[in-house]
Amino acid sequence: MDTDRAAAVGRIEALIHEEVGRNISGLFTAAKGGLWQAASALAAAVRPSVGIVTGFYVPLGTPPAAETDGPVGAAMLAGALTQVGVPCRVVTDEPCRATCAAALRGMDVPLDVVPLGGAVDDAVALWRRSGVTHALSIERCGISADGAPRNMRGEDISAFTTPLDGLFLAGPWQRIAIGDGGNEIGMGSLPASLIGAHVAHGEAIACATPADHLIVAGVSNWGAYALVGALAVIRDDWRDSLMEWLDATRDGAILEAMVNDGPAVDGVTRQRGLTVDGMPAAVHHAKLQAIRTIVEAYAAR
Repeated sequence: MDTDRAAAVGRIEALIHEEVGRNISGLFTAAKGGLWQAASALAAAVRPSVGIVTGFYVPLGTPPAAETDGPVGAAMLAGALTQVGVPCRVVTDEPCRATCAAALRGMDVPLDVVPLGGAVDDAVALWRRSGVTHALSIERCGISADGAPRNMRGEDISAFTTPLDGLFLAGPWQRIAIGDGGNEIGMGSLPASLIGAHVAHGEAIACATPADHLIVAGVSNWGAYALVGALAVIRDDWRDSLMEWLDATRDGAILEAMVNDGPAVDGVTRQRGLTVDGMPAAVHHAKLQAIRTIVEAYAAR
């Protein structure tokens, strides 16, 4: 391990391990080091190709729509990876189609859509034909121990959510996951008892689906920013191109397109607006800039 690189990535991880009101500090501790592991796996891959799973539907939103956390980070990550020659494709289900399509507008990234309640077999076959080497889930509700996907309020949202866990697990791809509450795909890497001890409704909502590498963040979009930053630290040849995506203007444009054209709603307030998890865009852009600053300091060492 390159200790200087690992230390810089550790500083990025510490930035995204910020408590925003979910009481997940125990999850941060349990997942510490996950950012380095995930970024190292991607950086070391020969001819990597990434399939990204995202979209978290909010049935009681005004209007009902996918939330702003997840697709923003997925689009930022896909854009950054595509720019360094790593092909990406994004998958969601029908209820989240419009929001994810708005997030990806103008990007050379295919969107695969699984019907509501449908099987993932076609998506699995497509990913295998496309040569996907890494499945990456960001803020996608996963199945709990009894098979039902549940939101942070403990509500069963199976009527609005196709389980994409089967696609995530269908490998030969490695599995990377980003989450912020315990109910997202990949959080099965942590004990349900740990999630239950810290998070409201934790025992009921804890996702049973594990990942090979888990990134826990205060906000899932931050985990995507952090992964771009970590890759910029690890891969000198990718750094300049990746840095173009550690950019608040790009992030803001994606969020605005999702909200206006998706539409998308805030997962906490359940209202349509330019916020993510109850916080204005400026908060997230400050986090993005802080990650960028660490990468710049590492590059200038």
